[in-house]
Amino acid sequence: MAYHGGVTGLRGGFLGVDIFFVLSGYLITTLLLVEYSRTQTIALIAFWARRARRLLPALGVV
Repeated sequence: MAYHGGVTGLRGGFLGVDIFFVLSGYLITTLLLVEYSRTQTIALIAFWARRARRLLPALGVV
């Protein structure tokens, strides 16, 4: 958004993409650590299934 607003120094949005991936990594790691602290295991298939059930309906709407 800032790039389209004419803010200089943000060409191509590369910084925004990097920030998005860093934040996503931290958030997903937090979810996995919470699951590990509760169950002492990480069920990756169940984790990705829960994420798909939460995100795919929004993808279908868009």
